[in-house]
Amino acid sequence: MPAKKKTARPGSRTTPATPQQTRLWLMYPARLIREPIIWKLGHKFPVVTNIRQVSVTDEIGIVCLEIDGKRQDVKRAIRWLESLGVSVEPVEINVIES
Repeated sequence: MPAKKKTARPGSRTTPATPQQTRLWLMYPARLIREPIIWKLGHKFPVVTNIRQVSVTDEIGIVCLEIDGKRQDVKRAIRWLESLGVSVEPVEINVIES
């Protein structure tokens, strides 16, 4: 019988190594639209990316992105995106699934 996967209980303490799934809105300025930023993110950090929704024009790129990984790696990936000039905001409500 396979071992049960341990998951954090509500109110339990998390550590930097705790697995985490985060949904974010990324807003790219025009100068970054043609850059493969999500591809670079997946190669630079040990995270799994999943594009949930995208809208791209000549002026702006908006991406809803899921990032799975250790909490510390997700945080580092977000800081890296922000250092490039990408605006990063958490997805507040689950409009994608409804």
